[in-house]
Amino acid sequence: MSILIAALLGAVQGITEFLPVSSSAHLLLGRAALGWGDGPFGLVFDVATHLGTLVATIIYFRDDLLAMALALPRLFTNAPEARLMRLVAIGTIPVVIVGLLFSKWIEAHARLPIVTVVTLSIGALGLLLVERLGPRTRGVDDLTPVDAGAFGVAQAAALIPGISRSGSTITLGMLLGVRREAAARFTFLLGIPAVMAALGKESLELRHLALTSDLVTVLVVGVITSGVVGYLSIRFLLRYLASHRLDVFAYYRLALAAVVWWFVH
Repeated sequence: MSILIAALLGAVQGITEFLPVSSSAHLLLGRAALGWGDGPFGLVFDVATHLGTLVATIIYFRDDLLAMALALPRLFTNAPEARLMRLVAIGTIPVVIVGLLFSKWIEAHARLPIVTVVTLSIGALGLLLVERLGPRTRGVDDLTPVDAGAFGVAQAAALIPGISRSGSTITLGMLLGVRREAAARFTFLLGIPAVMAALGKESLELRHLALTSDLVTVLVVGVITSGVVGYLSIRFLLRYLASHRLDVFAYYRLALAAVVWWFVH
């Protein structure tokens, strides 16, 4: 992989990790189009780019994360930061369970371009539908443990390429009456422990992989590019969702699904 391709795929990860269009589908399709396979080197690059977007998320939400960390001694009180920490913990449980039980099946059967045609289309229809339902007035402070569990189930579904973590959870949140930007904010906080756990698991699987100087350079480019672009994507999306509908992302998903269908046939 050249540095240019590494930067391109890093930028793709940085943009699509947070927009409701599915980063896993874009990386899968991007690697297929550029000839970068799904072997161990493809996986280690995925780990690198996800590390970049994880760092971007932590930096962007550093104040929230610091407040939750300081509230740890008061975890079981009604302090807002402690309550938010409990909700994130509850929401993380489904993705851990699904990841442990079904990750190998998903890797073997769901990481296919044709699967993304279906999942991209389903996600698009969900975005279009939820924008046409009732009013949404709830914020993050209004979420309940049941809501957090539902967010977690939606996040777990996004382990299938094409579903999109932000797409599925924002859609679910809006169905629960949560405002777009509030649903996105909780989604990004919820994604931090899930991505950390996934990176830890994948890093263990790759611990024996030999790293050459060229590969290290490519990985560093992927981390930096995905991190910088990811930070800008978070900032853009939270501002955009405050006053704009999700339709544009739905239409993009449908267009991408049509292109992939044409490509695989």
